[in-house]
Amino acid sequence: MATGARPKAGYGVGRTFTVMDKIQTRVSGLSRKATGFVSQPEPRTIGSHAKGRQLAAGNFRFGGHLVQSPGMSIWDIDPPDALFETETHSFIWLDDMGKVTDGSTRRLSQAWLNTWIAEYGRGKGPGWSPDLVGRRVIRWINHALFLLNGQTVDHSRAYFSSLSLQTNFLARRWSKAPVGLPRFEALTGLTYASVSLEGMEACLKPAIKALSRECREHVDMFGGIITRNPEHLMDVLMNLNWAVAAMEDRGIEIPEPITSAIDRIVPTLMALRHADGGLARFHGGGRGAEGQLDYALTGAVRSKPSSDSMQVAVPTGTAYRPGSAMGYSTLCSGEMTVISDTGAPPRQKASANAHASTLAFEFSSGRRPIVVSCGSGAAFGPDWRRAGRATPSHSTLSVLGVSSAKLSSPQTGELLIAAPKTVRVAPLPENPAHGLVASHDGYAPEFGLTHIRKLEAQQNGRVLKGEDTFCAVSDIDKREFERQMNTTKLQGVPFAIRFHLHPEIETSIDMGGSAVSLQLKGGEIWVFRYNGPAKLTVDPSVYLEKARIKPRATKQIVLSSRLMEYAGRVSWTFTRAQNSQVGYGHA
Repeated sequence: MATGARPKAGYGVGRTFTVMDKIQTRVSGLSRKATGFVSQPEPRTIGSHAKGRQLAAGNFRFGGHLVQSPGMSIWDIDPPDALFETETHSFIWLDDMGKVTDGSTRRLSQAWLNTWIAEYGRGKGPGWSPDLVGRRVIRWINHALFLLNGQTVDHSRAYFSSLSLQTNFLARRWSKAPVGLPRFEALTGLTYASVSLEGMEACLKPAIKALSRECREHVDMFGGIITRNPEHLMDVLMNLNWAVAAMEDRGIEIPEPITSAIDRIVPTLMALRHADGGLARFHGGGRGAEGQLDYALTGAVRSKPSSDSMQVAVPTGTAYRPGSAMGYSTLCSGEMTVISDTGAPPRQKASANAHASTLAFEFSSGRRPIVVSCGSGAAFGPDWRRAGRATPSHSTLSVLGVSSAKLSSPQTGELLIAAPKTVRVAPLPENPAHGLVASHDGYAPEFGLTHIRKLEAQQNGRVLKGEDTFCAVSDIDKREFERQMNTTKLQGVPFAIRFHLHPEIETSIDMGGSAVSLQLKGGEIWVFRYNGPAKLTVDPSVYLEKARIKPRATKQIVLSSRLMEYAGRVSWTFTRAQNSQVGYGHA
């Protein structure tokens, strides 16, 4: 349990709070003022009644930390880290508190709001990066009735005064938010406020114009964003849905770039959706809160994807799309869904949260995840964050336990460097509808090796067949491989193929150590087998979820060996037992 004094005014929230940000917050306070709402706003975010109850009881759970301080204000908590602080100052907790309809919870939320306005509402302290301000403005407007009901005139004036300052700040500083989700959050907040607030009309046209430009320039032709983070893409869609709904409420015509971006994003998100309703967990993204993806997709009422896009996207269908869904490939057959990272990793600033996950895959049967990624460890501190980004934390092949892409120093933002330069993917010639072959050269500079992976769904989704090949292709690659062989005194280059399993799977080694039986919750059974010069072990692993306060223990299947020649191959299969039953409960 953690308690403590009020946090010092630090700026470890979102993007660093710059001197210019500080200047602009003060200038914004002198600009136009909001006097009220053009129309009564309705809550459009989603929340949890149970979480709201816990928060009202003093159980503060943010950023992977649980701070139990009954009777204390949220602003009197000493934040364990910057992520905890970010989530408190974003006011996302209003989504949960707003679900609790009793008067005491409303009054508590109002007290926390009033304290924030008094201490931070004029641009002081943390919480003033453009994306965070955008997130907060949306919540304040969404929950306006909840926040203003029963408030004094002075408190209502302070509320609108702070909203005015934040809206004017966004009008000046939205462009300083990083490209991608942060900028969409800043612009959605600006658009939302400009549409909803009396006195902010001058911000409206520039806000809609800027949001349209971001949609046109930073949602690519396949509905992807530069970070390749599926959860961020879902959040971009939700923000665009909110902006569209606010404009429609005012009878404002929705610009074509915005509707077109939504139309492109929807089929891409559907292609990245497992049958249990969760997203594939790649490049720092999680599966999303329960029901969040469905909510985002349902809200995109203007989206009209083509029949071809819909065929690819539906998890229970039979389709294949090679790498066009934001660099991911989806195989669907029967109850089986396989989603593989077959695109080049994000580069430069866009790689700040990216993972070395090239050719990793996730695999589910019906509504049961089987093979997963460890996930993002950002909620559990910097060491877990780095570990989650490494190749061994993904279901793919790694050499000597190192990653296919490296991290730069903390001083330069821990960006991905020395990443694969060439990543190729194509339909499997012998089974183009249900198979793929992909390769990357991330290990070529250091080891002279190219990784080639084949994936094929067989027997109407009852068998997943895979094959991993390592080879030195060119003369230069062969010389580099020979140098590595000399380094190991001709003992070979060690490699491992990992298959991280969902925590709810029970494992047992069968057939004298040559197979692993996997029992899913609900009784469904799969059997893993392999062929090739490798040793099979079942080792500990972790499943990282930001909603939990600590990593979740699980298992991983590991095939380990040493490459002695210019090429080596290991094949493997996941086969569903004939007498097993499909489980359809949520993971």
